[in-house]
Amino acid sequence: MKLSARNVIRGRVVKVTHGAVNSEVILEVAPDVQMVAIITRQSAESLNLAEGGDAFAVVKASNVMIAVE
Repeated sequence: MKLSARNVIRGRVVKVTHGAVNSEVILEVAPDVQMVAIITRQSAESLNLAEGGDAFAVVKASNVMIAVE
């Protein structure tokens, strides 16, 4: 796999929740550290994402926003 994104983080799929159009995918990338992604259901099914499987979180962003109340 070759990508232009520099932030590629290996993880284990903790949970996949399918909706009508999108799926929520939760990856555990370190002990007690999870990343959540919303992808299309079609993509989740095409990737055969399932609990316990390995996957990568690929982060490509030019901005990170932080807010507080």
